[in-house]
Amino acid sequence: MKTQFSITKKNMQKFLILFFLSCFYCLKTTAQQLITYPVPQAVVYSMHNDDYTVKVRKPGGEWQDLYEYNVKVDLDKPQDASMVYFDFSGTVEVFVQKNNGNVHSVKIRPSSYEIKPILNGNSITFTLTDPKKISIEFDGDKLHNLHLFANPIETFRPDPSDPNVVYFGPGVHMPKDLPGDAFNIPSGKTVYIAGGAIVRGKLLCDKVQNVRILGRGIIDQPQRGVEIRHSSNVTVDGIIVVNPKHYTIFSGGSDQITIRNLKSFSANPWSDGLDFMSCSDVKVDDVFMRNSDDCIAVYGHRWEFYGDAKNYSVTNSTLWADVAHTINIGVHGNTEKTGEVIENLLFKNIEILELDEDDPVSEGCMAIQAGDMNLVRNVRFEDIQVDNFQEGKLLQLRVAFYEKYNAAPGRGIENIYFKNISYNGVNNAPSIINGLDKDHLVQGVTFENLRINGKLITNIEEANIKVGEFAKNITFKNSQPTKKSLTSATN
Repeated sequence: MKTQFSITKKNMQKFLILFFLSCFYCLKTTAQQLITYPVPQAVVYSMHNDDYTVKVRKPGGEWQDLYEYNVKVDLDKPQDASMVYFDFSGTVEVFVQKNNGNVHSVKIRPSSYEIKPILNGNSITFTLTDPKKISIEFDGDKLHNLHLFANPIETFRPDPSDPNVVYFGPGVHMPKDLPGDAFNIPSGKTVYIAGGAIVRGKLLCDKVQNVRILGRGIIDQPQRGVEIRHSSNVTVDGIIVVNPKHYTIFSGGSDQITIRNLKSFSANPWSDGLDFMSCSDVKVDDVFMRNSDDCIAVYGHRWEFYGDAKNYSVTNSTLWADVAHTINIGVHGNTEKTGEVIENLLFKNIEILELDEDDPVSEGCMAIQAGDMNLVRNVRFEDIQVDNFQEGKLLQLRVAFYEKYNAAPGRGIENIYFKNISYNGVNNAPSIINGLDKDHLVQGVTFENLRINGKLITNIEEANIKVGEFAKNITFKNSQPTKKSLTSATN
């Protein structure tokens, strides 16, 4: 009896081991997903860039070709770069071949991802285990690079037959009999742009509520990608906007705006990325913006939009300004009465890959330029990685009165916090912190763990910051400022 029980126990142990191994295999197989999207036949030649051949596969599986889209970059001298996209979970292997010229080196940015490709002749291979938005640069070429967008698997796809769904399936879509080259989106609608879809017209949300714009497809060469006017509770998630003539997303007089997993390219004058005029309660997460003007701008009043700008969260994103600023706050506002307040802004876990601003008066990766009677306060920059850039300043905090843009100076800038900012670059253009006069001050600026080229910075001289006489209470935490630094920072 004892022997029989022992045999049964062993069999049960074997059964349990096989059962758990089978469950693990099933879960692993389920977790390994890879989805690619075909290009519409109507644009298969016109939108292609043959600088690269890109393939992806599940580990050890068959390679799948991706379509390499042409995207314009850099307003100063527009160039043809490349872009591919796909969805995956688990692990994916990537193959990239450069089709023209010899290759000596390759870099994948953001460098903090620590993706180490294997270079073999003119091709590389590497592995991804998490969704990533990356730039692949051969021999330091950032103007003809490959942008690779590895998205997560979609968790929601609406029913095309649902009357509350505006569905753009694979293919090319253009507005019909609508003014302004636009698709007007009513309240309560879900707009779905499927992978493999090309939409040629802006999506206009005007005086609407509860709108979602989702998918994996592309808005191509619109006047503006998405325009949100006097609206509430609008979400944009997952799409790509290529070469708009003006903004990627423009929002005015609106609130409860959420933007996730957006990818953007622009190379036209005034082709900002995300611009907000008198908007509040805004969340931006996991976006990749490569723009030929400000990547993200937060203002008060402009045109017919009035009101404060409050409660912003911009997180887990990559910003690349071929022209102008990556982050620009406060230039425009309302001078008719007492001005507006721009407050409670958080920028966290941001990668800044490029800046090229050739106007020394208004340069800055992180720029707060309070004009038009704006008061800007309670802004936090945290966990920001800044690569070496072409031209500009690391930061600028200025109470401004620009004749070109402003009808009056700003009121002031208060309570600005920089934490865990890391900049690897030449830093030869001094940053600026200064008010306009004794009644228009910058005050309360704190730096905690600022590092330049790996060195912990403990004072304004080491940071190469020019602090003017109308700036008060500039401090470096966990450091002992020199007497000279303390004096110049608190005049």
